[in-house]
Amino acid sequence: MSKLKIAFQGEPGANSHIAIAEAYPEAEPMPCATFEDALSAISSGEAELGMIPIENSVAGRVADIHHLLPASGLFIIGEWFLPVRHQLMAVKGTRLEDIKSVESHVHALGQCRRIIRKLGIKPIVHADTAGSARDISERKDETVAAIASRLAAKIYGLDILAEDIEDEAHNTTRFVVLAREPKWAPQGAGPLVTTFVFRVRNLPAALYKALGGFATNGVNMTKLESYMVDGNFFATQFYADVDGHPDDKGLAFAIEELKFFSREFRIVGVYPGHPFRATFSETQD
Repeated sequence: MSKLKIAFQGEPGANSHIAIAEAYPEAEPMPCATFEDALSAISSGEAELGMIPIENSVAGRVADIHHLLPASGLFIIGEWFLPVRHQLMAVKGTRLEDIKSVESHVHALGQCRRIIRKLGIKPIVHADTAGSARDISERKDETVAAIASRLAAKIYGLDILAEDIEDEAHNTTRFVVLAREPKWAPQGAGPLVTTFVFRVRNLPAALYKALGGFATNGVNMTKLESYMVDGNFFATQFYADVDGHPDDKGLAFAIEELKFFSREFRIVGVYPGHPFRATFSETQD
């Protein structure tokens, strides 16, 4: 029996690779150069699923995904939260004092500003974290380091010169698991998340009216983001996450009201909320 193949953007050793190994230990990770390539691999059937980062607790939302995901026609069937731990690595035998520059993804460099400043080294933006590790392993330049994962250091045979160098201990990335077909989690199967996209009608206070039903029906909205469609400043699409199942009475009423004030509406997924969500629930004073 062939292994479940899961596409991700990046090179072996990327954080997306680690998320796949944790969530689906028996699966075969499939590296893709771009997010478009990863989504295309799922759509074409080359991969059964995709593990795609959607937001980070430090850097915010991952660029491109919010407009690529709705346009892809794919569905969210799960989510995964990965605490991100960055390592400073270099070719074997390198001393920390020999390092003059460090390469990594722009977000990783931004998340490790303190040590970069402390060491007085030059940050250089690379396409991704694992790719920077591979590059420095091939160049064998002892003046250049990379910021990547522990797995990347192992894959590319690099020495870790400084461990867990991220500025913020809470640095966590949320991933969504994508599939070609919808697979709604059953109602009542523990804490659930419903994700949908919508575009409101061009009416005064349309967004306010469209979202009113969530307040009056006691539905908790955990995410609401807007983005332009086709570069049009006036055609704004919204991406939202709410707690619950669309067949729950309160959420069903809220969605009905939203649809009345929207010209487009589509449920992207109904899936189990990851246990990590319990760690950031607001406490009542």
